[in-house]
Amino acid sequence: MLSTFLRRAFALSVGSGMLLAALVTGLPAAQAQEPNEIVIKNFMFSPMSLTVKAGTTVTWKNMDGEPHSIVNDAGVFHSTALDENDTYRFKFDKPGVYKVFCGIHPYMKATITVQ
Repeated sequence: MLSTFLRRAFALSVGSGMLLAALVTGLPAAQAQEPNEIVIKNFMFSPMSLTVKAGTTVTWKNMDGEPHSIVNDAGVFHSTALDENDTYRFKFDKPGVYKVFCGIHPYMKATITVQ
């Protein structure tokens, strides 16, 4: 009876330790972001909408193992394919609403509002 109790207590403590270790090492969604940075991860832009002041530079960083490109639907800007850890920067000088999508995966969309 006591040995069953000890086995269960040991299994519980090991499981709790493994869960804690997984949380400490970091989850994909827990990545630090710079101001005015959009992270590409899991085939999504994060954040999907961003509001900035005119004159602000926005940076996109690809954290996926697949290439992505940044395209404005009005043709104002277009990046080359970004491999993992590559970045693309664009300075928004004019106020307006800029619709953005991935040129390789067009279902990936974001909106930049410039004030």
